[in-house]
Amino acid sequence: MLRVVIIEDEKPAARRLQRMLAKEDILVHTMLYSVTEAIAWFREHPAPDLIFADIQLSDGTSFDIFEQVPVQSAIIFTTAYDQYAIRAFKLNSIDYLLKPVKPDDLRFALDKFHNNTNKEIDIQQLISNIKNNNSYKKRFGVQYGAHLQSIPVEEIAYFYSQDKTTWLVTYSGEEFMYDQSLEKVEKQLNPEYFFRINRQFILSSKAIKDIVQYTNSRLKIILHPVTQTDVVVARERVKDFKNWLGL
Repeated sequence: MLRVVIIEDEKPAARRLQRMLAKEDILVHTMLYSVTEAIAWFREHPAPDLIFADIQLSDGTSFDIFEQVPVQSAIIFTTAYDQYAIRAFKLNSIDYLLKPVKPDDLRFALDKFHNNTNKEIDIQQLISNIKNNNSYKKRFGVQYGAHLQSIPVEEIAYFYSQDKTTWLVTYSGEEFMYDQSLEKVEKQLNPEYFFRINRQFILSSKAIKDIVQYTNSRLKIILHPVTQTDVVVARERVKDFKNWLGL
C-alpha cells in the first residue's frame, strides 16, 4: 500500500487534501503540522513513498525539514509562490500544486508520480533555483474605484491592517486598500527589506524615521509617511527587529 505523508500547518487544508486523496483511493499514513514535528517524525520513521508538503509552515519552511533530514521520497509541493518559484520547480522536474488545490490538478500530479521512475529530488538545487529566480513580488496591484494601478515594491513604505482590512502605503503618502491579509502579504515580501513588527504592521527599513525606547522594553517606531496611531514593536519581536536592522 502506498505510504503518504502530508506536511501542512493549516489543519483544515490538511484534512481537505486528505479527503481529496481518499477519493483517489489513497489513504494518508501521517499528517505533520510543523517543521519541528516533521523533523522528529522523519528521524524515527522510514521515508514514505510520497510527501505532500506545504512550503510555508508556521515555524519555517518545508525546505528546512529536508535540509536537516535527508528524505528519499517523491515530493509534491503545495504552494502559493509566484511564477518565478514555479519556474524553479519546473526546471528541477518537481511537482507542485497551487493552493487551493483543485481535483484535476491533484490527479495530474498523481499521474506524474505514478509514471515517474526517477522520484529522487535534489533539494539543494531546488532551493538554489528558487533563490536565483527570486520568489518575492516586485509589484503589487491595487484598485481604487474603477482604476487599477501597479505599484513597484520599491515605492512601498509599509502595510498595515485596520478593522480586518489591509492597507498599502507608499512613500508619497498614498494609501490603497489591498485585498490580502498581512499573513499572505508577509510571505510575498523579501525579508531583507521588510519586517513584520506586530500583528498590525509590516514596514520597510527605509520607512523608519526614528526608533524610541517604549514601555516594557518595547520600541516605538516613527514612520515616514507618519501614521495616526502609535507603531510599537511587539515585545517578542524586539530582538529579531534589532538583528534585522543590525543593532
